[in-house]
Amino acid sequence: MLADELDYVLGVDTHRDEHTLAVVTAPTGALVAGAAAAAAARGYRELLRVADRYAPGRRAWAIEGSGSYGAGLARFLADRGETVLEISRTPRTERRSRGKDDALDAARTARAALASETLALPRAGERREALRLLLVARRSAVDVRREALSQLRAVIVTAPDRLREELRGLPVGRLLERCSRLRRTSKAGADELATRLVLRSLARRVQAATREANELERELLGHVRALAPALLEEPGVGPVVAAQLIVAWSHHGRLRSEACFARLAGVAPIPASSGQTRRHRLSRGGDRQLNRALHTIVLHRRQHDTATRDYIAKRSAEGKSQRDATRLLKRYLARHLYRLLEQQLQMT
Repeated sequence: MLADELDYVLGVDTHRDEHTLAVVTAPTGALVAGAAAAAAARGYRELLRVADRYAPGRRAWAIEGSGSYGAGLARFLADRGETVLEISRTPRTERRSRGKDDALDAARTARAALASETLALPRAGERREALRLLLVARRSAVDVRREALSQLRAVIVTAPDRLREELRGLPVGRLLERCSRLRRTSKAGADELATRLVLRSLARRVQAATREANELERELLGHVRALAPALLEEPGVGPVVAAQLIVAWSHHGRLRSEACFARLAGVAPIPASSGQTRRHRLSRGGDRQLNRALHTIVLHRRQHDTATRDYIAKRSAEGKSQRDATRLLKRYLARHLYRLLEQQLQMT
């Protein structure tokens, strides 16, 4: 337990403009001191001075939001040799029942670190941070493309008859090309002119978002090849999925075992037994983007990988449902990919 290894835990509640610090003793969880400082370099130095004054022994920083508002503080402390731990946000029900303000949240963060059995270090920077940012941008481009394409199809449904008959049977590529070249015509009424303008605008938006997503994916591929090229040789693992795996895993020491990685991915088995039924289910928590990456791999392998199809058939013959077989497969994938990441990235 953390209380046996440290003298103090410093909980930090992070915000855009200001961070709040609570110094808590590890053996008892008693609050020793508190402070607030600006979310900038001068504020970080002030918080470190408070820590030196009130927590001179063995200490660790428990930061809520170390991947967002607390990222700057986490980097500042890590560069100065401080131990920084990543803490999940306090559940809403607990905040509602026990009250909420910044000082309470900071103390609650420190005590949550003391009580937690699974602590993680914040994600590493450099190439891994580059991957995270590229994934955010690509996800946004894909969302724009999907929404614009959906809107384009909806406009075609209500378009004037002549235009609708021309467009609705075309495949996506030709549809976008045709709509992007639509022009105003003096023979068209006001509604058809507006329809042509909207279809052209939406088609060009889809094309631009597609080019942007493809460019970002090429950037992702370059970083993944530099960090863990063996990931790309796994069936169902492309540059986007591989990048998500690396971002979630981050670096050596962040997750102490493959079981922690499985729990982070939301694929650790959870007992769901009742009466005479004995079964397990998948977790609903964890990193949902990492969970989605594993699900994408399973979907690909179910269609294209013979070994995966044989495994599911074997489990089905044993009486397992399709869902249970998929759950087992995801757990196996988490174990296998964690070990691959540990092996591939040990020198980076």
